[in-house]
Amino acid sequence: MNNDSDNCYGQNRITTALLLAAGTGSRLFPLTQNSPKCLTLVNGKSILERLIINLKNQGFKRLVIVTGYKKECIMDYLGEKSGDICIEYIYSPLYKTTNNIYSLWLARNIINEPFVLFESDLVLNSTLLNDMVYPDRMAVALMQPWLNGTTVSLDMANKVTQFQKGTTESYSDIRYKTVNIYSFSLQSWQGIVKKLNQYIEAGNVSCYYETVFSEMVDNRSLAIESVSFDHKPWYEIDNITDLARAELLFPWEINKYAKLENAMAS
Repeated sequence: MNNDSDNCYGQNRITTALLLAAGTGSRLFPLTQNSPKCLTLVNGKSILERLIINLKNQGFKRLVIVTGYKKECIMDYLGEKSGDICIEYIYSPLYKTTNNIYSLWLARNIINEPFVLFESDLVLNSTLLNDMVYPDRMAVALMQPWLNGTTVSLDMANKVTQFQKGTTESYSDIRYKTVNIYSFSLQSWQGIVKKLNQYIEAGNVSCYYETVFSEMVDNRSLAIESVSFDHKPWYEIDNITDLARAELLFPWEINKYAKLENAMAS
């Protein structure tokens, strides 16, 4: 990715973030017994605090959070403002029976500008967002045996050509793990909302939002450029084992990108 992004995109730099934090975090129980997953501590700093610091470092001005489980914990922790970032909340009353497609759909009326979408289980160095604060991009990393979840295929121009579910099947092409950070232009978001409306109206509230992105990429109504997070300091925390591995990568006192990158490579 070109380091001259500011010159290429000018005023298109995104300053709004959407965080999906409605889930119960059941795979991290008992750590999530009394608080949501995003407040889980990684070496003394919560996932949420680390995200807020990253957003401040990147100049974000607005954060919208979709809450559900233990919503009051997040609201008490952050309030309505953190530094220069204004914070707004959307409550999902159906968080126990719906998936992230529903959480994303809930943001359709409150966000009317380009934004970056985050999940509440990611820790990463803020420099990884340098190329994600511009529209219609998604973070990916080369698929490895220890990773799991949705993968994508890329063309020679690093555009996403296809989403794939699961990772247990054999395949011959090179695939990339989705890191679950996406940026969208207003035009792309408006198209996504139309498709989300169709899914929700049909009662499809238990699937993942990648289903919508996949369909739109297939019919070429959504174009996304990949941003490589390969061999860089990020981790997705789903369970206790993930948390232990993330704490090896992200000791709070080590904050230099080079040191973190070396830890990831080893």
